Amino acid sequence: MTIPSPSISGIYPAMLTMFTDKGDLDIEATQQHANWLIDQGVHGLVVTGTSGEFIALTLEERRRVIAAVHAVTSDRVPVYACTSVYSDRHTIELTEYAEETGVDGIVILPPIYQKPPKPAIVDHFRAVRRSTSLPMMFYNNPAYAGTVELTPWDIAELVDEGVFQSIKHTYASNAGIHDLLYLCPASFRVFHGGFQTALEGLAAGAHGWISGFLNAMPAQAIALYEALCVHSDLKRGQEIWKTMIPFTHLFFAPTGLASKANDLEIWRTFLGLSGHHGGYSRPPFYPLTSDQRKQVKQLMIQQNLL
Repeated sequence: MTIPSPSISGIYPAMLTMFTDKGDLDIEATQQHANWLIDQGVHGLVVTGTSGEFIALTLEERRRVIAAVHAVTSDRVPVYACTSVYSDRHTIELTEYAEETGVDGIVILPPIYQKPPKPAIVDHFRAVRRSTSLPMMFYNNPAYAGTVELTPWDIAELVDEGVFQSIKHTYASNAGIHDLLYLCPASFRVFHGGFQTALEGLAAGAHGWISGFLNAMPAQAIALYEALCVHSDLKRGQEIWKTMIPFTHLFFAPTGLASKANDLEIWRTFLGLSGHHGGYSRPPFYPLTSDQRKQVKQLMIQQNLL
């Protein structure tokens, strides 16, 4: 089948899924967070992805989150749902459910944990494509989905077949963005996927940015996108990015929290300190300690966010 490539672009938070302090799924808080992000001006949402803790959700819970977020967006922004499961069968079942729900597209990882050979991974993507008429975004994140890596040339071949219409490119390096923009048709949409080098990714020509980081700083991210991708103002983009770098250091710097806390807990704490609902993650992720919260709060004060 021929799948049109939607002209999606801009800031797409990889939405947090909200849980109670008892670890129960909090649908109402998840919907409230979706509404808040849309009110901030984001251009789209990605649900049940890495930052949505899909690995901690049952298939039925993923269905509930997908349906709940789509229900409250009222078609204000596109919603993409991550429907990856290890097996073809379960990925296809969740994909078909997402399409019935009315989402705008799906996000697919390579099968995780086990390491099928590259031909099997490619056939997995083709099988999912045959099951749906939705646009498919390839989530290329070898650091988390440590299977066989697909090169820009492998991806371009699948794009030519009509399997993928977009990609979330999650690497520290943005070299792949250059290659994908060169190898793939202009209709193919490339999103930067990390939070260390968003400035370079957008300046390299990425059509947008998808990250869990965007749950905490959507307004700043939108300003960065507009400076670089709308107004071609690199100097302004650099100024905005300098205000965001310290928050990436909370996770990546030697003095940061990476060895002691998950990045999702940092963004949840940021939201809570900002007066918004950050919710909880499911163990083995735990809230920040009081000392860690102080570190986040001090940085927010230094950056005039509190």
